[in-house]
Amino acid sequence: MSGTESSAMDSSADQSVSAGVRSARGVVAVIVEGAVMCEHCVVADRMLSRMRGLLGRRGLDSGEGILIRPAPSIHTFFMRFPIDAVFLSRDGEVLKIAENVGPWRTRSSRRAFAVLELAAGEATRRGLAVGSRLETAEPAWT
Repeated sequence: MSGTESSAMDSSADQSVSAGVRSARGVVAVIVEGAVMCEHCVVADRMLSRMRGLLGRRGLDSGEGILIRPAPSIHTFFMRFPIDAVFLSRDGEVLKIAENVGPWRTRSSRRAFAVLELAAGEATRRGLAVGSRLETAEPAWT
């Protein structure tokens, strides 16, 4: 396969986004009941990207996050800042919200398929609630 074909395949894989937690890949916007919750959300759906998560970052800005899947639990070992962890079912329903999870902590949720990690306080600021439905979409700026 030529380099051009390979980069075209990689680009199309990163751009293939539709509703639901299962089909998102690359960088997406996270939408809950018509309101954007995370404008720049990186999808970590491979072993290395899930293991790395937010390690090495100094923080998250408002509108930034990471969607980790599959992930019924998270840890904040070696992290430098607190986060909000939003646990999601396979179909995108918010099962649990762990707010302001500080460094060196763990959180989990039975039946969770994915976790959306946001800046601390962002879940409340954006009005996320248990029972809400999450969808993913290509961000407008791509």
